Amino acid sequence: MSSELTTLGAAELASRIHAGEVSSVEVTEAHLTRIADVDGEINAFLHVAGEQALVTAKQVDDAVAAGERPASALAGVPLALKDIFATTDMPTTCGSKILEGWTAPYESTVSASLRAAGIPILGKTNLDEFAMGSSTENSAYGPTRNPWDTSRIPGGSGGGSAAALASRQAPLAIGTDTGGSIRQPAAVTATVGTKPTYGTVSRYGLVACASSLDQAGPCGRSVLDTALLHEIIAGHDPRDSTSANVPVRPVVAAAREGATGSLKGVRVGVVKELHSDSYQDGVLASFDTAVQTLKDLGAEVIEVSCPSFVHALAAYYLILPSEVSSNLARFDAMRYGLRVDDGSMSAEQVMAATRAAGFGPEVKRRIMIGTYALSAGYYDAYYGSASKVRTLIARDYERAYEQVDVLVAPTSPFTPWKLGEKVDDPLAMYLSDLCTLPTNLAGHCAMSVPSGLSEEDGLPVGLQIMAPAHADERLYRVGAAYEVARGPMAAPAL
Repeated sequence: MSSELTTLGAAELASRIHAGEVSSVEVTEAHLTRIADVDGEINAFLHVAGEQALVTAKQVDDAVAAGERPASALAGVPLALKDIFATTDMPTTCGSKILEGWTAPYESTVSASLRAAGIPILGKTNLDEFAMGSSTENSAYGPTRNPWDTSRIPGGSGGGSAAALASRQAPLAIGTDTGGSIRQPAAVTATVGTKPTYGTVSRYGLVACASSLDQAGPCGRSVLDTALLHEIIAGHDPRDSTSANVPVRPVVAAAREGATGSLKGVRVGVVKELHSDSYQDGVLASFDTAVQTLKDLGAEVIEVSCPSFVHALAAYYLILPSEVSSNLARFDAMRYGLRVDDGSMSAEQVMAATRAAGFGPEVKRRIMIGTYALSAGYYDAYYGSASKVRTLIARDYERAYEQVDVLVAPTSPFTPWKLGEKVDDPLAMYLSDLCTLPTNLAGHCAMSVPSGLSEEDGLPVGLQIMAPAHADERLYRVGAAYEVARGPMAAPAL
């Protein structure tokens, strides 16, 4: 019974828990057992909070026994939380030595929403340091491994959350997406991940990487599970100055509608600039098959051009490091976190020594690039020019959405590569974000849904669905319809 519980989806688990057929404690214990059995090989979790999770689960069970209405549609279903959200009862390291062992004095809005919804938090998941990377190899606490092939990467920066889902250590997870950090891991682990519209999920208590790009989002093993989680974490938060004061989109209803199977009347745009011969053959073949499936569902498919997308990678890797340079200045060894001090050092020497010891190579690289791009005499040439490209990308999207309802593209140009294969080649690593980062630059929403396994290597491929800002429900309608038509996915053998 215990092993069966880890194979069920979140919606099914919630239904059984709320009907009293199984207890939340049983479900949570099953996943904690699974973590103990397999995470030594996967390294998805940096911290396991078993006791706290079981306390929440017991509270849900007591409420069910008393005939009370569940706190949410997912009450009692456990979840894995990316270790970049501030929590008062477990460490928040951001995958960095500079915050090793640090526990926040306040709770993030996302984690507070999960607790209010009666969702047991199993623990905190591994990530590239401060969410900077595409493989989860930049974590100071060792790489996470892909459950489909443990010699390969699980994507990044949220590889821990995606790997926890794929290895059945959790039925739900939370990630963050700055340039694809939810969607790319979802693609290479055959899970579902959504980057909501910027500003619709609070960033309060989310340790900042790049403030104008970061967005928390839901992850699951099905479109419906992801939609249910999306509605729980979304909503206006006055503590977040970038939070949009708009109603939560009806994504659950859209997912249920999509699962009925028809996309008649839906216009789907294939982005010309996100379909290249340089992409892996198996990825392109899977994408082309997925597009045909959308046609078979009744969708009208149109090729659209977004010419400024070819400059997105360059613009992103100027805007992001510039914001990183500013945001990470707070880690100065003076107030919290790591402090390197032999007792004879000046404040400036302490700061320099601590940052040298506490930050990893990729974080240092981005801080230096960003500081240079913002420096006197170079601001207009670099950051200013990148900001103009960002505007052009947003305009390309606007023109495209005048013709279609959603856009589609591969999520990642590649299936998961071998651990260590690209770690010394930053540009090769950055190229894995080609298809995802335009959405972040525009502040729009996007989702990755598994599109099968590559015929080349038998590894997962993702279909990316994009929609305009505040039209997140379109993702879920199209994603759910495609998911049903695609049929059941295989699971990793682990």
